Amino acid sequence: MNKLIVSLLLTLGITGVAHAAGDATAGQTKAAVCGACHGPDGNSPAPNFPKLAGQGERYLTKQMHDIKDGKRTVLEMTGLLTNLSDQDLADIAAYYASQAGSVGAADPKIVARGEALFRGGNLEKGLPACTGCHSPDGSGNAAAGFPHLGGQHAQYIAKQLTDFRKEEAGRANDGDAMTMRTIARKLSDEDIAAVSSYIQGLHK
Repeated sequence: MNKLIVSLLLTLGITGVAHAAGDATAGQTKAAVCGACHGPDGNSPAPNFPKLAGQGERYLTKQMHDIKDGKRTVLEMTGLLTNLSDQDLADIAAYYASQAGSVGAADPKIVARGEALFRGGNLEKGLPACTGCHSPDGSGNAAAGFPHLGGQHAQYIAKQLTDFRKEEAGRANDGDAMTMRTIARKLSDEDIAAVSSYIQGLHK
């Protein structure tokens, strides 16, 4: 557990990269093509595409840079960011961060298990609570670059956690990814389904 806490603290430093200030108004126009998968306002109607509305600028900017630079593989985004400048990416991130995210519903049959994991982790497994990085209401930690989870599609969350567990998330091998891989290895399929469902219905 101590090693995990140290890793989380180190992540704060690792993700401490400065980026250009974004312009949400300019970003709305630049994000037009993104709307095909993520929805015009960042609330994707498709459960396999993540909702971007309300996501932190720092997190969004980092993910787009990682995808553009080939550090994170997302096949559906191949080539889409190639011709965009750092300012373009910052503007797009600012636009989505300024939008209000939508919320789904949790499965009542597994919501209790999901809530227990999200809020309390699992001491026996050395599994920390998700609230430590993603906050009790799922709003994340924008300053640290930890993503907003509340209201995110359960299908998307489940895939990400499963990929982290298999170390197939296609992400940069930085502190964030390593921390999530360590956590995901301790989650069963049932755990992932429950916590993903709980997150889908989580909101302020």
